[in-house]
Amino acid sequence: MIRIAIIGTGGMAAQHAKKFSAMRGVTITAACDIDPARVEKFAREHGIPHTYTDHKKLLRQAPVDAVSVVTPDQFHCPITLDAIAAGKHVLCEKPLATNYPDAKKMADAARRKHIIHMVQFSYRSAAALQKARALIAAGKLGRIVHFHAAYYQSWLPTKIWGDWRTTDAWLWRQSTAHGSKGVLGDIGVHIIDFATYPIGAGVKHLACTLKTFTEIKGKTHQGYRLDANDTALIQCELDNGALGQIEATRWATGHANTLTLTIHGTAGALRINLDTAYDKIDLCLGRDIHTATWKTLTLAPTPDNFARFIKSIRTGKNDQPDFARGAEIQNILDHCFVSDAAAAIAKKAHSEKNTVRQVALKTAGLTPEQLQKLLDPATQTAPSVEEGFPAEG
Repeated sequence: MIRIAIIGTGGMAAQHAKKFSAMRGVTITAACDIDPARVEKFAREHGIPHTYTDHKKLLRQAPVDAVSVVTPDQFHCPITLDAIAAGKHVLCEKPLATNYPDAKKMADAARRKHIIHMVQFSYRSAAALQKARALIAAGKLGRIVHFHAAYYQSWLPTKIWGDWRTTDAWLWRQSTAHGSKGVLGDIGVHIIDFATYPIGAGVKHLACTLKTFTEIKGKTHQGYRLDANDTALIQCELDNGALGQIEATRWATGHANTLTLTIHGTAGALRINLDTAYDKIDLCLGRDIHTATWKTLTLAPTPDNFARFIKSIRTGKNDQPDFARGAEIQNILDHCFVSDAAAAIAKKAHSEKNTVRQVALKTAGLTPEQLQKLLDPATQTAPSVEEGFPAEG
């Protein structure tokens, strides 16, 4: 019997509880949250016998083999490092951390301790995405030259998921002071993995524009300053030379939670739309490329990350996506913020008819060393493989 503890009982924790509870040979023995009432209610709803308000106490006392970390983003790193030190296997919600150094620290610690470690990129459960990777790896699309990926939500201008103005679960996602990295850190992390995983190549160069639209920018609501980015646009070149664009926004009226991906190669193309189905992929291959004829393929289900995590514990073989992949994606996210900051400095310098250096040093509060890091072209590359981080096979 594999014993699981869930740390953090808001938001997505219910999904973790339902998934693990449905598995044979798995039991949820403990739950933890800093809010006593919330963790007690969660435990009653899911039949969990032990509750804690201190994750360190849980790790010392609870009968558990593995933990799911489902806290707000800024707590992923310290809680995960404590769990690793205690010898527990870890499934961590995305993003793995709030910056690349912390993500790398987590990956290094997990590897040294030889525990199973995975990050919850939930759309890996789409059979269409797994089929896309297999087709590209087999050369069915030829050399990949172009791709476009988009993640569209609309809960800011609509009430499609309720009124965000009245719910902490939505408000904190718009406030950097409450740990949010905006739409880039929340769903951008998903679409970057969604776009690059099937191609099997990392990001070599990128240019990113982040925006917080004026309808909410700078306003304070129920103690939350609304300043986190709500739209992200990334143009990038991959290690294999392919060019593409990745988008994420919370202003896409007409879409509740839409993920799309189109990939073009010299011998064919594929399309995925998870609004349509997780188990269908559109293909234009072989002779069909000469008539632009598309055919839809229906696929068998693929295991989700919860099943992969439990199987990894049982077999001792770490499945994907692991912490190395989580750190790789975090590295790309960090470069997106650097790219956007550098562009903002250049734009301000142009509008003031001043030099970039003067603007950065005088108004952005940067040291000369920090400025050099922003302006150095070398910092605008996000290699897919860091030292000690093998690319996914």
